[in-house]
Amino acid sequence: MAVKMGVKSGWRAQSIWSELLAEFFGTFVLLAFGAGVVAVAVVGLPESGRTPTIFAGAAGWLLITWGWAMAVAMAVYVAGGVTGAHINPAVTFAFAVKGDFPWSKVLPYWGSQIAGAFAGAALVYADYFPAINMWNQAHKVISRADPGGMTTFSIFATFPANYYGANMLGPFFDQVVGTFFLLLSVLAIIDSMNVGVRANLAPFMIGMAVAAIGMSFGTGSGYAINPARDFGPRLFCWLAGWGANAFPAPHGYWWVPIAGPLVGGSLAVVLYKFFIADTLAARMAAAPETKDDDMVADASVAKDA
Repeated sequence: MAVKMGVKSGWRAQSIWSELLAEFFGTFVLLAFGAGVVAVAVVGLPESGRTPTIFAGAAGWLLITWGWAMAVAMAVYVAGGVTGAHINPAVTFAFAVKGDFPWSKVLPYWGSQIAGAFAGAALVYADYFPAINMWNQAHKVISRADPGGMTTFSIFATFPANYYGANMLGPFFDQVVGTFFLLLSVLAIIDSMNVGVRANLAPFMIGMAVAAIGMSFGTGSGYAINPARDFGPRLFCWLAGWGANAFPAPHGYWWVPIAGPLVGGSLAVVLYKFFIADTLAARMAAAPETKDDDMVADASVAKDA
């Protein structure tokens, strides 16, 4: 029988390289759509002549949050059949901490995710660099490495809110909180013992979780909640001329969207297990005993009758 859309043997069925390709491509899709929607809000619409004001302020933020939500959903649909679509080093790390993923694959997955994010950022830049250059000219930004270059840099990677000042503990805590809720949502959505998601809507619901995080905890540090999503594009921007805006970033911020998500994701694993998963497991383990007891009781009633 002919095998369509894949093979049953060979490296694609047996090698980690097939998984790394899926993680690369899924993260590429994530950044292409995610950074793309920010590019639309920041430079695309203003410099296109289509609408200079309608997406200003809070409306622009909603455009970005919904765009990233759909980016995550589409990326999970693309890569989910191969790897489950981690597309995020914090997810990979959290699953390893949980015991559901081999530690030997963590670093290779991280490398593929960062490379995919880098490539996705490069694609967005290739499509929007005329708009970026026009925006810089209109706002008299001579160099992307100047402080004014932070606006166009924000298309690709994150930076801390002004209200934190020079203290990076605030943005770090913000990233811990945001990624905690991301992994908490993922764990609940994929847990077959929990309420569950029907009709193959798990990727969509994960996207909705990202939208909720963006709307609730997004302004502190741009809700990277994904080390690859920030580091890959940041590296690209550094190579493309954004200089200190990318590395070390304002107040040396560059490490925050790496360390914060790793801590937040791991914390979600521990707390989900304590508050939810252990209870679900205990109830499932007790269910057959209850059923057997009921059958014995019914048999006794029938015998007495």
